[in-house]
Amino acid sequence: MNIARNITEVFTRARGNRRRKRINLTPYLFLLPGVLLFLAWTAYPLLKAFQISLYDWNPIPGQVSAFIGSANYTRAFSDPVFWMALRNTVMYAVVTVIGQMFLGLTVALMVDQVVFARTAFRTIYYLPVITSWVVISILFKYLFNSNPSGLVHYLMVDVLHLLPDYVPWLSNAGTSWVAILSLGIWKGIGWSMIIFLAALQSIPVVFYEVAAIDGANKWDRLWRITLPLIRPTLIFVLVMLIIGGFQAFISIYLITGGGPLQRTEVLLSYMYNQGFKYMEFGYGAALSYMLAALIFGVNFIQIRFLQERIEY
Repeated sequence: MNIARNITEVFTRARGNRRRKRINLTPYLFLLPGVLLFLAWTAYPLLKAFQISLYDWNPIPGQVSAFIGSANYTRAFSDPVFWMALRNTVMYAVVTVIGQMFLGLTVALMVDQVVFARTAFRTIYYLPVITSWVVISILFKYLFNSNPSGLVHYLMVDVLHLLPDYVPWLSNAGTSWVAILSLGIWKGIGWSMIIFLAALQSIPVVFYEVAAIDGANKWDRLWRITLPLIRPTLIFVLVMLIIGGFQAFISIYLITGGGPLQRTEVLLSYMYNQGFKYMEFGYGAALSYMLAALIFGVNFIQIRFLQERIEY
């Protein structure tokens, strides 16, 4: 009897285990479409781009592409335009990140003090974030039009009299960056503002009340309470903005196209031009991987360096 009972229990347990295994397959079935899409639209293009970067790639069907190994990567180090595009990319990231963080935090501090119509102010400042890069880039191109009919020229020369004469905004590399950087900063203020505002509203009011009792002024409360308590948010915003700054492309491509004389090229625009304008797909793919390695390296160092200094 004991033997029969034991055999019955074994079969019952095995049947239960099989039932549990069938039930546990359900979440994997839901995950399967996302995994397939990831493999098809992300993993495969990444691997294919790396393969292309090792070839003198010929996009014409039936034509042979010559394997050249790391030649496309070493070519970049002797390419003066690559170094200029790299310098421009770093400059764009530094200027726009500093501008967005400073202005975003300033706006967040002001909106946090607003009692009436706070939602309206948040919406107004956030509108540029959800506006298409293409639409805004074309708008800025017309605002900084190089002929006297441009709105910026009209305001600076005819209305405010800040400039003595006509300025070729988009025909000169230096003044072209004014339009590009202004757009990059203006469009990102709202995103930084929303993140900072959420962090500010999570600070207990009692901290400010105690500081006010101790005689601390607004500046002291900002430096000794607000900034230390939102330091993790500051680092998060810094990391995200740097990633976005290194990936600048649409505004530069639509406003200047990398000109004049490739003086406003960034790594993504240079990569795009090499691949789709000059048909150098192997070199363009190599540039994309070098940019990815640069972004990964910068953010890895940044997170490792700053993470130890976060106070929770």
